[in-house]
Amino acid sequence: MIKINIKQIIEDLVDTFLDAGKISLELREKGLKKKIKKDNTPVTNGDIEVNEIVTKKITKLLPSLPIISEESSDNKSSNNLKNFWLIDPIDGTHDYINNLDEFTINAGLIIDRLPVAGLIFAPAKKRMFYTYGNELSFELIDNKAVKLDCTKNFDKNEIKFVSYSNNIKPEIDIIHKKLNVKKFVRMKSSLKFCVIATGEYDGYVAEPRACEWDIAAGHAILQNAGGKITDFDGNEILYGKKDFKNPSLILKNKNLL
Repeated sequence: MIKINIKQIIEDLVDTFLDAGKISLELREKGLKKKIKKDNTPVTNGDIEVNEIVTKKITKLLPSLPIISEESSDNKSSNNLKNFWLIDPIDGTHDYINNLDEFTINAGLIIDRLPVAGLIFAPAKKRMFYTYGNELSFELIDNKAVKLDCTKNFDKNEIKFVSYSNNIKPEIDIIHKKLNVKKFVRMKSSLKFCVIATGEYDGYVAEPRACEWDIAAGHAILQNAGGKITDFDGNEILYGKKDFKNPSLILKNKNLL
């Protein structure tokens, strides 16, 4: 285990995230410049600007660790990474481009292939989340750090999930029924992890999709708020996999069996 002051690093990054979020909204107000990447997904000047702000600050705070960002080719060909950062400067680019409000700014710290800390900011919703250790996940509300506990509103008779789509696939529906999910709400971006961490919702299920930078920060925030994250077979999610691809995911309040 490397020795770093994770609490100080994360707290030092909060203002950077708030500033980056403000800039992302200002750029959107002026009119975004959009391009289509090789994987046929959109990227904007907002993605690039936020990426530069966040990576520059992280590099200054912790220059010894590599950074893997969705919007950069740096370190993506590296093998056997154990300690590194995963950054998604704008998760939910579709919402960002289309003047919707669920897009987020993300950075997750991976140590020994596990997510230990991270930050997620939803600028348009003015919701800032971060974590730096076990049982130490917070939402910044009125400039005060409010500790998160995903179990606080749990009602076994009214289990509610978030979903990537309104159309639930059969393999996901099976899990929903097994967990006695009564209703679900469509939500994009890593905000899903945060609203489970706060106890607003109880879980989320996804087939293999997206990449590690989409989930690392949210994984840390939810796990440190008392949540549980596994694949469909109950296995722990490790990071630094080939091409940084995600397996299947089940996020849930730990009170769910």
